[in-house]
This record gives sequence, C-alpha cells and structure tokens, in this order.
Amino acid sequence: MLETLRRIVQDVSAAPDLPSALAITVSRIRDAMQVAACTVFLADEDNREFVLMATAGLNPRAAGRVRLSRRQGLVGLVAERQEPVNIEDAPRHPRFHPVCEVCEDDFHAFLGVPMIQYRRVLGVLVVQDTAVRQFGSSEVDFLVTLAAQLASILNHAILSGATQELLNPLTTGTRALQGLAGAPGVALGVVTIPHLLADLDDVPDRPAQAVAAEETAFRAAVAAVETELREACERLAPLLPPTEQALFTVHRMLLSSDSLIGDTLAGIQAGHWAPAAWRDAVLARVRLLEQANDPYLSARAEDIRDLGRRVLHHLRAGPGWQPECAAERYVLVAEEMGVAHLAAVPPERLAGLVCLRGSALSHVAILARAMGVPAVMGLGDRPLGRFEGCEIIVDGYQGRVYLNPDPATRQEYRQLIAAEAELSAGLNGLRELPATTRDGYRIPLYAKAGLLTDITAARDSGADGIGLYRTEFAFMVRDSFPGEDEQYQIYRRMLTAFTPQPVVMRTLDIGGDKALPYFSIDDKNPFLGWRGMRFTLDHPEIFLTQLRAMLRANAGPNNLRILFPMITTVEEVDEALRLMEHAQRELEEDGWPAARPQAGVMIEVPSAAWQAAQLARRVDFLSVGTNDLTQYLLAVDRDNARVAGLYDNLHPAVLKTIAYIVAAGHQTGRPVNLCGEMAADPGAAVLLLGMGVDNLSASPVSVPRVKWAIRSFTLAEARELARQALDLDTVGQIRRLLNDALRRAGLGEIVHEST
Repeated sequence: MLETLRRIVQDVSAAPDLPSALAITVSRIRDAMQVAACTVFLADEDNREFVLMATAGLNPRAAGRVRLSRRQGLVGLVAERQEPVNIEDAPRHPRFHPVCEVCEDDFHAFLGVPMIQYRRVLGVLVVQDTAVRQFGSSEVDFLVTLAAQLASILNHAILSGATQELLNPLTTGTRALQGLAGAPGVALGVVTIPHLLADLDDVPDRPAQAVAAEETAFRAAVAAVETELREACERLAPLLPPTEQALFTVHRMLLSSDSLIGDTLAGIQAGHWAPAAWRDAVLARVRLLEQANDPYLSARAEDIRDLGRRVLHHLRAGPGWQPECAAERYVLVAEEMGVAHLAAVPPERLAGLVCLRGSALSHVAILARAMGVPAVMGLGDRPLGRFEGCEIIVDGYQGRVYLNPDPATRQEYRQLIAAEAELSAGLNGLRELPATTRDGYRIPLYAKAGLLTDITAARDSGADGIGLYRTEFAFMVRDSFPGEDEQYQIYRRMLTAFTPQPVVMRTLDIGGDKALPYFSIDDKNPFLGWRGMRFTLDHPEIFLTQLRAMLRANAGPNNLRILFPMITTVEEVDEALRLMEHAQRELEEDGWPAARPQAGVMIEVPSAAWQAAQLARRVDFLSVGTNDLTQYLLAVDRDNARVAGLYDNLHPAVLKTIAYIVAAGHQTGRPVNLCGEMAADPGAAVLLLGMGVDNLSASPVSVPRVKWAIRSFTLAEARELARQALDLDTVGQIRRLLNDALRRAGLGEIVHEST
C-alpha cells in the first residue's frame, strides 16, 4: 500500500494541469482499491458549494455540472464532520441525496474522506461500490492517507488560481491567497525572489530575449558541468573503487544525451529562456524514470535531477537570471528570509515582504514592522518560484496576497494605499506632542531599533527615546564576531544621537529564529535551546567584550540602560551582574572612562514571570517581552505556519500574566516596561496603559498611531478597559472590546479586523 500511495502521489504531482491531476487521482484510486467508482468533489468557497470535478465510474458528463450545497447529501456530511463517513448502504441513509446526472442507482457502499489543509476542507474524496458492505479499516486508512497528501497538492492549485478557473470558468476577479498578517500596511509591487536555490521546480517562465544568446549560455553551462565532472573523476580516481568511478562516466553520458540537449535547444527555439527550456527537458525525463517499476531506473532519475541542478547553477551565474530592474517597487518573496536577503533590493524600492514560513513574530516580520514595510507570513508550501516578475498585492492587515490582480482589485488597493499615506501624513502633527491621556497622564513612548540607519526614523517618529536596541543585528550582518572597538563605535553613535533621552540596549540575543552566519547553533528545538543569556553566559569572552563596549560608550552620554534577554533563573541575573561589574573593573584598571548604567531583565518565559518580584529586587527595571512570553505561555511555535494562527498576545492567559508581572514589579518599587510587538497595536497599547505598564516601546512606524490612541483616552477609561478585558474568556471577545473602544474614540481608521 505504501508503494501504491507513493506512485499515485507522484503521478498526480507530475500532471501538467489540475484537470489531468484529478483524472489521474480518481482512475488510480479506483484501480488500486478495486471499487466501482471514485469521485472528487472540490470546495467552491465563493458559492459555498461542493462541485463534482472528476469521476471514474460515474457519468463523466457530470464533471463540473453537479453542485451540492455545503450541507447537502453525504458529501456535505463528510465536510461537516471533517472525518471519514463509511456507510454500507448509502441510498438508505437519511442524508442521501440522489442526483440524476451521476447515474449511481446501482451503488450501495459509500466511503467519503475530507481533504483538509490548515483546518480548511478543500474537497471530498469518495469511493463507491455496488455491494452492500462497509469498507474495511485498511481501505479507510489508505484513503485517509491519500486524501491528506492530495490536500497539499490542492493548495498548489489554489495558489495558481487553477481551482478558481476550474470551479467558476465564467467568473472574473482575483482570488486572495491567505497567510498570516506579518507587518501592517498594504503594498503593490513586482515579485522578486532573492537568492533562488538551484532547484528546477523554482525556475520561473520567461521569454527568450535573444535566442542565440540563450543557446550560447546553455552550451557554456553544459560544457562547464562536463569539465567539472571530468576533473572530479580525475582528482578522486586514486581514492575511489572502479564502481564508484563509473558513476562519473554515467553522469557525463547523461549530460551528453542528444535528446536531452536537443529538447532543450528546441525549447529555446520555441521562445523560452534557457533555464525554463532546460527545466522542462530534465523534469520530463525524471518523471518517466520515476514511474518505472525498477530501482535502477529510479536511481537514474535522481542522477538526471542532480545534473539538472548542476547546469542550472551555471546558468544562474549569467546576467539573464537576475531580476529585471524595470519595476519601481519590489516585493521580496522567499520560503524563509533573513536580514541579508533584504539587500537584494534598494530600500527605497522595497514595497513589501512575503514569507512562506513564519508568523507575525518571526524575526523578519519584526524587522519589516521596524522598517514600515507590509509583510505577509506563513503562506505555506506553495511553488512561488515561477511567479517571479508577476505583479503582486500584499495586504499586511488581513494576511493576504493577490498574484496578478485584476484591474478592479488593483484600483481598490491603490485607493487604500492613498488613504494610508494621507493618514500617516495627518499623524505627523503629533510628532512633538507627548503620549498624554486626555486627563493629563503621560506615559513614555519609546521606539525600537536594530541598526544605525534606524536613528533617523526613530527620531522622526516623535518617540521619547529607544526602548529596545537589538544589538544582535550588528552581529548578524557580519562574517565574524565584531570586536570591542567596532561595537563601541556603534553604541556610541546610538547613545549620542538620543542624549539625554534613554537608550535601552539588549545584550546579544541569538538562537531561536536569530542565527549568525559564522556561528551555527544546531538545536533540535531552538526556541527551547541554547539562546539569549544561556549562550552569552557560556561564552563570557563574547559577553564581556560587548559589556566593555557598552560601558565605554556610556561614558559621557550616560543615558544607557542594559537589558539582559531570555532570563529563566535568578542565578543567571546574578552571574550577568557579576560579569558587568567585572567588565567595569577591567575598564577602570585599563584607564578607560566608563559609566555604570541601570540594568534590567526581560521577562519572556513563564519561570521569569512568576519570579518577577525576586528578579526585580536584583535589578533597576523589568521589561516584558511579549513576543516570546506569548509563545511560551501558549506553547505555539510562532514560526510554524500550521499553528501560528493560534498565536495571539491578547490571549487571556497572556494578559493575566502581564498583570501579575506589573503588580510584582510595582510592589518592589521597580518600573515595568513593555517592549514586545504588542505595544505597536494601538488598542493593546491603551489596554497596557490601563494595566499599569510604565512605558511602551514600538517600531518607529507605529509610534504615531499608538500616540494617537493614547491621547484619545483618559487614564480612567483605559483602566476600565483593562478591568473588562481581564474578565473575558477568549481572544475574540477581547479584540472586539478593544476595537469597539477605538471606534467610540474616533479611531476607526486604525481598526483593521482580520476575516
């Protein structure tokens, strides 16, 4: 059965289009299970129906014509239950709905299985037989397993718009791809994919600009690979047995295949650029060999795919692979994205970001918010490689993207972008005003930063200082650990730029989703692994270098506050403070001027939250990092698209924990700050004000909106809002409470509810 499953999935994946894939699906399942009929129904979400799209055994003319409402018939029952429905005599079941077009009068046994991806029923897979019987457990298991595989394939079809075109061929309009809201805002631009992997499946379709040049580039790439193989064989010959050396010969023979080369050249002559022509020629042979019931031939399929990657690597080195530069605004699209990827596009031309993985609290999403760039995360496993150069809309509020939008959708979003620009311009008038409530209570509102280039944006935002400077960014954009003098120069510029306003600098916080290119941390579970203070305390030579640079930079400006991240025990705080004192003594002995700053700890894990009072007695302030605190409290990996939708810092448990931390800090006479992304949400910011948080830190682009919200409420109103929120049971109830309060205060323009 496993081999049968594998071959069916392979055949369906290799189908040239969705109708062919569905036809293969029903035919192969009927044969494998030896049943009278197999049928696929797809969900038409726009019309709330299930449409019969392919069948083997029923009337083939019913395909595309038979439609059932969401709750109609046994198909509707499968979708409602979201589990297999196994009936021995379907016509006698009360939910049976006869459909004359399908000619199923002679069928009795019925087994329906839902195809579900990310909690959405994408379709229903049905097998039927003429006998009155229940399907056996092995048959049910087989169909359930296959349905799970097919659901993933259907997601690819949804991306390309193939399902929409098939379900409603006469309708027009652009279909949204649903992901997770990463950074607020909307953008219109052109897809560009930084550092595309040499993967054949990711090669985009493009026309050949000059056929002769494409042919020349292709022949040069083939020649380069042939040379590599020959030299590798000669170099390794003394080390390899004859059987292993023969593999190089096999690869060179495959590479010189007349048909493989000829088909590629024919594709170029037909108007395709060389990478796409090569992709099609290679994958056609790979699929043929993978279908063969022979282990030797299957191995040869991988040989050809490997050769394909080698040649593609050389083709990518040519100028034709680079993204076209005609577009004014680009949207970076990648499976995963790091700080270095952002260098692929000039900042002034970066319109938005789209990541297939991750969530609103992924490192790149946080960076996007700091830059004021709309972002959508967690789109899931989608073949976006071929969409390079396409127009795209990014809706960072709703977590949606639109590929190749129609004119109506494009115009709608152009108007929204214009309205956003008008609102931002209107908020510029708040720059010099404090974050003061209507009854005169002022709460310091700080900006967050990570690079020296953020100084201007932070100052222009009207913030009262820097509430979180992420020092790891300076480590991440290098190819080695920065030395003390280099760090000193960076920290000094940041401190002097904001004197006398405070600057809170977090010591090196790597691990989890923040990696250094020159220091690999290979943890099976990185968020529960070697990160934050665990790493720096284990490497005091790195920690002391950073502390010395910070203390030196503080001599003069004297506005530094040091923040220790990822604290889990009081012993870690004691050790960090000991090392800070050690660094200061060293500087005094070396004759360097230095000033001891205030020190605080980040409360990011439950153990620290419930020891907040003990931690507060050791330091000058507490800082709540709601990004990680929410993740650990809710047991949700914020980078896992499957569960990232469960992540929400308005969860009642998160609010109650923050309230406890605030109370514990105030009981010991220590201020409690909040520097998580929660502070960038205007409604949540008002709620935190009412809960007693002493200051807030938000990305520069969010500061004006948060300030506007705070200035629209009295402290008494904020406290009453907090009291009501802490009594509620669900995130939805709390979000509605906050949005209603914002609307009553005249702030409806900054309410963007997800749907």
